[in-house]
Amino acid sequence: MSDFTHFNSDGRARMVDVSEKAVTARTAVASGRVLVNPETFRLIRSGGMKKGDVLGCAQIAGIMGAKRTSELIPMCHPVPLTGVDIQFAMEEETSSITITATARCSGVTGVEMEALTAVSAAALTIYDMCKAVQRDIVIDRIRLERKSGGKSGEFHREEA
Repeated sequence: MSDFTHFNSDGRARMVDVSEKAVTARTAVASGRVLVNPETFRLIRSGGMKKGDVLGCAQIAGIMGAKRTSELIPMCHPVPLTGVDIQFAMEEETSSITITATARCSGVTGVEMEALTAVSAAALTIYDMCKAVQRDIVIDRIRLERKSGGKSGEFHREEA
């Protein structure tokens, strides 16, 4: 079991000890997409959704999600985030909203899960605020786009 860092000598899950790792500047960028119908898209864009400002609420939810990642994902360490940013790209042709989250810290472990959780929380908030007018909303393509810092270095997603 020595090769599996998330298991103890009894084969049970454990949180990895990162106390010997070097503090480095770390950044992760994740993205995801929410697909809606043209009418829902119009309501989001115009601010006409009855529950209020969809993207404003999703922005706050994404930031809150990043900050609470270690409470949601069992083996994640609490990370002292130094910044979280959420951006939305509205694509009228596909009636979709692409969410991009950037998380940053100076620490001993990465912020990939924080960026991914931020995207997920923002996407779920969009769904929640729009479900009264559309039930078949699709959330897809949640993925890590790039990361930097730490022993494993750089990662940049390459499109096939």
